[in-house]
Amino acid sequence: MEWLEGLGYIGLFLAAFLAATVLPFSSEVTFSALVFGGLDPWACVYVATVGNWLGGLTCYWVGHLGKMEWVERFFRIKKEKVERFATTIQKYGDWVAFFSFLPGVGDIIAVAAGFFRCRLWIVAVSMLAGKFVRYVLWMYFQGLLFS
Repeated sequence: MEWLEGLGYIGLFLAAFLAATVLPFSSEVTFSALVFGGLDPWACVYVATVGNWLGGLTCYWVGHLGKMEWVERFFRIKKEKVERFATTIQKYGDWVAFFSFLPGVGDIIAVAAGFFRCRLWIVAVSMLAGKFVRYVLWMYFQGLLFS
């Protein structure tokens, strides 16, 4: 992780992107290290948001390809979990992608949104809003929001 921190904003972007796709680690650690290391907190929010959002959209596109084998192999998400989200997505619509920032289920939500062919523009907007809220809340809990 230190090599990501050494890359500054680019490292944060990569950490946020990868955390939303295939690697099981938290971008928040890199975020905090960079902010406490002197980088601008709001710039870190924007960079992390865009990286995590693009990572989430990558999950959406993998789901959109509709190949369950890829979803299971690359994201280690079982078919049953994706199918369970079908009811939620059909009930609450494409806006459920807002919650793709949640740990544990976020990737499943993004993949399911693609798999069930949710409208990209709504998924993208709601996912972006959710990712932004995630990092603003993280900044708040680190005591950085009002400092």
